[in-house]
Amino acid sequence: PYILQTSCPLIDRKENTMNAEISIYNPDTLGAPLGQYCHVTRVKATEFLFIAGSLAADKEGNIIGPDLDFEAQCSQVFGNIEKALGSANASWANVVQFTTYLVNSQWIPRFMDFRLKNFPTMFPDGKYPPNTMLMVDRLVQEPFLVEVQTIAAI
Repeated sequence: PYILQTSCPLIDRKENTMNAEISIYNPDTLGAPLGQYCHVTRVKATEFLFIAGSLAADKEGNIIGPDLDFEAQCSQVFGNIEKALGSANASWANVVQFTTYLVNSQWIPRFMDFRLKNFPTMFPDGKYPPNTMLMVDRLVQEPFLVEVQTIAAI
């Protein structure tokens, strides 16, 4: 039911990625992804950016969406990632992998909906970086529902 992206032809991201050469694709030998991602990212870069898991907290440390507002939490998480990328003069085009942590599998459909709604703007070439999704017992504080770790090549 989560097969959302059936084609992911090889596209090289060389514009807006500084010196990194990033190719995101699905090999013919693998089945279609089970969500909005591609199976493989091939990177040639001299520098990588490792962004710690981003949570739904603003600059002052306030939790955004503390009352199970999953969409608000996702918006804050990806907003924080965008700011971290910007601190290195990078953008979404530099992202080569996500690792997503959810506190309950009930949030998977909502996360997929968030990605369907927002990723076309973030990744206009339609090449969504590989994403590993894990269910965890809880995050660093009880109100957090989602955390996303990011790797970028710059």
